[in-house]
Parts: sequence; structure tokens; C-alpha cells
Amino acid sequence: MFEYLGVLIAVILGLSITHLLRGLSKVIHLHGTAKPYWVHIVWTVNILIYVLGVWWGMFWWTKLETWSIEEFFAIAGYCSVMFMLSSMLYPPDCPSDLDFEGYFFKNKSWFFGFQILAFLLDIPETLAKGMGHLRDVPLQYAFYIPTILIICVIGLYSKSRRVQGVLCIAWLLATVCYVTLTSIDKIAAH
Repeated sequence: MFEYLGVLIAVILGLSITHLLRGLSKVIHLHGTAKPYWVHIVWTVNILIYVLGVWWGMFWWTKLETWSIEEFFAIAGYCSVMFMLSSMLYPPDCPSDLDFEGYFFKNKSWFFGFQILAFLLDIPETLAKGMGHLRDVPLQYAFYIPTILIICVIGLYSKSRRVQGVLCIAWLLATVCYVTLTSIDKIAAH
């Protein structure tokens, strides 16, 4: 059954990655006329890392032998939210004179709203893998998720450009620490 769902996951998350990379490519190509914003670029990298991490984490579902329609819709819904999150960073048609800073602040409520929703959906998805004995839930997860959610809530409400700059870097550092610590734990366990 997972092979069937895996195709859907690959399409939706692949579209997310394509949208992010295409948007980043536009920033490069339009550097003479558009106004890039470093915070926006860091968030693009952050969400690209997140989508790739979610795609990697979906692999653990291959061990589940019996699927319910609820599980199918939960995974498909989670991936759909990931696409919506990715799509908040770049417009479908990027004008050559786009002010990326203005665009980021115009869409930040949607961006952080979808990010909060994605991480809230990540919690039951990750715990379900743990309860189904598909994957151990890392101890660091209990610290990582609240940290990311706090960053997102602050980002949702803050209009300060300085705060937004700190938040995108804090998100990246928290994620790098989480991945590094969970990788070290796996190495130490073997």
C-alpha cells in the first residue's frame, strides 16, 4: 500500500521542492531588476531542508503493512500543507521587479500560519510512527518542536525586520542542532 501512497507523497513534496528551487532561481535571474531579501532567501533554504526532511521521514511508513483511509488522508493532508507552506514564499508568476522583502511581509501571516500547521501535523505523524514501532522518536524531538513553534509564533506576530532576521537564523540553527544530535545518537547506539 505504501508504494501507492509513496507516489502521491513524491509528487506533492517534489512540487514543493520544485517551487522553492524555481523561486530561488528567479531571485538569481532577476537580481538586476528584483530586490532580493536575505531573510526570504534563508527561509527558502530552511523550508527546502524541512521538505527534504519530511520526505526522508516518510520512508519509515514503508514498514506499515495495513493502512486505514484515515492514515492515508492524514499523510496526504500533511504533504499538501507542506506544498502550501512552500508556495507562500514565491508567487506563481514572479514579476521581474518583485520586492521580495515586501512580498515576504505581505505573506508572512500565511507563511508562518502554514508552518505552524505543518509542525502541528508533524507531531501526530511522528508519534504514530513511534507508537507503530516504525521508528523511535528521538528524545531531542521534545525540545525541537516547541522551539520551532515558538519561532513561528513570534514570526507570525512580529513586524520587526531585525526580529525576522534573527528568527530565520534561529530556525536554521535549531534544525541543524536537531539533525546533528539525532545523528550522533544513532551512531552512538550502533
